[in-house]
Amino acid sequence: MYRFGISGIPLSSKGRMLKDAIEDTYEMGLNALEIPFFKVNVVEVEASDEVGLSPREVLPSTRDESKIIVDIFRPDENGDYRSIGINSKIEENDILRILQWNLARSYEELRDLGRMAHELDLRLTVHTPNYIDLTSENEFTEKCMNYIYWSSLISNELGALGVVFNLGLYNPNDSKGDMKKIIENIKILKERAQREKLNVNFYVETSGKRQVAGSVDEVIQVSTKVKGVFPVLNFPKIAARSGKILSSTKDFENLIARVEKFYMDSIYMQYAGLEFSVENVMRLAPIKKGEIKFENLAEVLLEIDKETTIISVSPLLEHDAQYMRVILERLIEKRIGK
Repeated sequence: MYRFGISGIPLSSKGRMLKDAIEDTYEMGLNALEIPFFKVNVVEVEASDEVGLSPREVLPSTRDESKIIVDIFRPDENGDYRSIGINSKIEENDILRILQWNLARSYEELRDLGRMAHELDLRLTVHTPNYIDLTSENEFTEKCMNYIYWSSLISNELGALGVVFNLGLYNPNDSKGDMKKIIENIKILKERAQREKLNVNFYVETSGKRQVAGSVDEVIQVSTKVKGVFPVLNFPKIAARSGKILSSTKDFENLIARVEKFYMDSIYMQYAGLEFSVENVMRLAPIKKGEIKFENLAEVLLEIDKETTIISVSPLLEHDAQYMRVILERLIEKRIGK
């Protein structure tokens, strides 16, 4: 089976909630959605009406309120507040860390949306903010790790495949040391997800810039070192990073062969066009205008004996997802005709 989907809210959606995105993606004949975990704010408040409930039971009291509680802080015997996760009942004197997100407002809503997507056979993933730093030991790195963890909570409630993220900036002259730190931090995140009993996989995406970790070799390295992490081929970014256009079916075949072994029953990838700007810098483009041709990838997809998900990261999002599906269907019809 081939799944075509988009990364983000459909450009044609009139509503901006996650429910609208799921319904509109399905109605366009697409069956995969990479949900953007962007525009997120976090507030900390004292527990009040929530006392006696678990975080997953808490509902918003007003239409515009968000009650996705991502952490509980409880005072110890010395009065120092410490994180205890979200698997305990809320008590008096607890401090609640609440996620304010513009796409959904409670765990119950997320579970309902997950069931809707499942009934529509729409495969979901959650994508963290693009700017991630897993190599430093500062407040921003902690924030980035929280973004991945909070995305894991969202993914778990939705019943999604998992969380897609980039590896972050690093020093190309000391990539080995920085990659070691990245792997250590991802292991910490996986261990935290396991403690919280979250059913979530991590999908690490290839990067188009050399100052950002995420070459094909590097995402494979992470997937080899950490169980439950899968390399995601973003084809235009691979071409941009190497400066070499993927010009033949063999180019795609070689790349897919390197990552296919990490996937059991399905494989996940991203696609868009790629063009040179006036400044001779490569950038994402509509597929029809791009330097790399989807027809070459489509030829290779027909030989993959796994469910395959192709996510459009094109500026035209759903238009190009539908365009890719049409190209593949025509290729299938052509083969059947022969």
